[in-house]
Amino acid sequence: MQNAPSKAHVANPAPSGGRGSAWRVARAFMVAGFIGAGALAWQSIETPRPASAQLRPSDQGVQTPYGRAPLTFADIVDKVKGAVVSISVTNGEKGEAKSSGGRRFGGMPELPDDHPLKDFFKNLPKEFQQPQKPNRPQLAQGSGFVISADGYVVTNNHVVDGASKIEVSFDDQEKLEADLVGTDARTDLALIKIKSKANKSFQHVNFTDRPARVGDWVIAVGNPFGLGGTVTAGIVSALTRDIGSGPYDFLQIDAAVNRGNSGGPTFNLDGEVIGVNTAIFSPSGGSVGIAFAVPAKTAKAVIEQLKNQGKVSRGWLGVKIQNVDDDTAASLGLDRARGALVSEVTPGGPAAASGIEARDVVLVVDDSAIEDSRDLARKIAAYSPDTVVSVKVWRNAAEKVIKVKLGNFPNSPDELSRLEDGKPLDQTPTALEQLGLKLAPAGGEGVKDGVAIAEVDPASDAAQKGLKAGDVILEVQGEVVKNIDDVVAGVKKARDLGRKAVLLHVRTEQQKRFVALQLK
Repeated sequence: MQNAPSKAHVANPAPSGGRGSAWRVARAFMVAGFIGAGALAWQSIETPRPASAQLRPSDQGVQTPYGRAPLTFADIVDKVKGAVVSISVTNGEKGEAKSSGGRRFGGMPELPDDHPLKDFFKNLPKEFQQPQKPNRPQLAQGSGFVISADGYVVTNNHVVDGASKIEVSFDDQEKLEADLVGTDARTDLALIKIKSKANKSFQHVNFTDRPARVGDWVIAVGNPFGLGGTVTAGIVSALTRDIGSGPYDFLQIDAAVNRGNSGGPTFNLDGEVIGVNTAIFSPSGGSVGIAFAVPAKTAKAVIEQLKNQGKVSRGWLGVKIQNVDDDTAASLGLDRARGALVSEVTPGGPAAASGIEARDVVLVVDDSAIEDSRDLARKIAAYSPDTVVSVKVWRNAAEKVIKVKLGNFPNSPDELSRLEDGKPLDQTPTALEQLGLKLAPAGGEGVKDGVAIAEVDPASDAAQKGLKAGDVILEVQGEVVKNIDDVVAGVKKARDLGRKAVLLHVRTEQQKRFVALQLK
């Protein structure tokens, strides 16, 4: 039996006769139609209608269904650049003074403490020692911006830390000195005030009241690498970033930010400050498109306190906390992972005095639910010291409400560490400029008498003679020292007697020696 022809062959028979001619004519018109349509399409591609024809040259942006998009940033930059400053800082190598631990000898490396010749060289007479070179001031640069007509300027704490002289430069090259008003290490913010003899009014910018959104346009202005006013643009890449700087969240932006941009502003399209540039993520040391800024809301609250008080006061609960995961919640009988688990209570702190215990889970503070440990830290820090708050904790599979009078959060990591270890806070080191020393109570275990040296001026006679931070002064002019006042009294006595030097009995580690220091 013969097989039937396939459908493919049947569907496309070759035309014949008159019908074939008609088919060829129809096909010709079809081809001509396609060619005509192609020509029209090609013409429309070749001669597009310019979008700019619908806009005026003076327009700063175009309105879209999703907000305004900029055609240029030039008008915004012209509006704000007069309020952005470059900051030059001179300091005296505070870190070197703390870490050098005494003099260095010409032609010899610093010897380790267990080296057999360490004591020999350390106790050489002064005339055999190479005079120490004077400490050269160190220069640093950063950025900032003016926030008031009378010359208040916001910058980063790490830009002005340890500064002995601060100078601001404007876009028109005008340079003016400034005084430090206050700093806050936890948010890395600082406030300085421009010195101005005349009642000069400065151009300034404002913080925005509107929260930033991911995808918003941003403009960063600053002083990267000391080049002066530089503008970069990008978008808000993320919100609420945790960069390991306490409980506060940071904005992430992709505008190019480099060294020297620290303290500079990030603007929105209205010329309002949405953040203060403070850090970059950079394996190479240069910009890789990931920068972090203190949000305007946080910066405004901190700057207001710095302006009014010179420092920032925060509530302090006095606990170490951690997040609650699913397994921890199940082990404690919680319905789900929430709250902040108290892992340790600071001795003598507000929580300890109120009865909060380790293993408690803080669920609510003043009717505000706690999501995790950072949420608790952020909410407690927002309270003023001495505020009484209601803390709901989960203990022994039941809720318990505890009233807590918050303390004042320590100003430095050292203070916080001492409190967490159950040690009393040291007093502020007392400066004895005539000796080149800063003193603090010894406070060591088993030490009843003596005063500790907290810092040594590297250019002083004390540094030349090997005194260093951690040494303990036992006697001054033969009188036993029990506190800082005894040292001050001994120095005054030597000066009243007309002595040109004062004799100290000092303990360095396990050794004691006499050191005579020149009085300025």
